[in-house]
Amino acid sequence: MDTQQKIGLFFGSFNPIHIGHMIIANIMAENTDLQKVWFVVSPQNPFKPSKGLLHEFDRYDLVKAAIADHYKLEASDVEFNLPKPSYTAHTLAHLTEKFPCKHFKVISGEDNLTNFNKWKNHEHIINEFGLYVYPRPHGTNSELTRHPNVRMIEAPL
Repeated sequence: MDTQQKIGLFFGSFNPIHIGHMIIANIMAENTDLQKVWFVVSPQNPFKPSKGLLHEFDRYDLVKAAIADHYKLEASDVEFNLPKPSYTAHTLAHLTEKFPCKHFKVISGEDNLTNFNKWKNHEHIINEFGLYVYPRPHGTNSELTRHPNVRMIEAPL
């Protein structure tokens, strides 16, 4: 029996956090086998420009305020002390070392499957951690949706 706590990692700039983020996080926390969902506030996404971003601490504080009443949701500033830009593979390696009794899953929008092969160490991420994928406008019918470590989760667009 798997006794490790399953944590969904919801990465994002959250610039700012909004109701769409909250809906996805709640669906993941309440309708899957995840015990918690961590909002991982990313200081710098390697695929997005940093221009126009609120300061990372302000975005983190906004996330904390938005989820304050949700016991299954937590805010994480883990990437603030990791090298930038933030790579999911680096964050997963760090968290796995820091929390060996937790099993992490990556929460991602369906639109990210198209370019998932461009993510650093993407094969390791999908094979060792797996993806919980929610629908997004302009999501494509990626072959990854049939991967055994990809769970498609019903959620509103």
